[in-house]
Amino acid sequence: MQAVHSGQCGLCTHFGETHTKSDMLVTILSSMKADESLLDDCGHPRHAALHLKVTPISGCDGFVPAAQA
Repeated sequence: MQAVHSGQCGLCTHFGETHTKSDMLVTILSSMKADESLLDDCGHPRHAALHLKVTPISGCDGFVPAAQA
């Protein structure tokens, strides 16, 4: 497990937004830790056509903080 910080994909609202909220996404938000080998979809509108798969520790200038449940 690796620490996930603000500005990284694991804490972005666009990380995994193309599917139903999963326990894995909730766990990342609550623990601020994620498996570095995990890949999920980036749903950011600027990247949608690219169908990017990113890790929780990836990041971009389009970061939008995920809502805390």
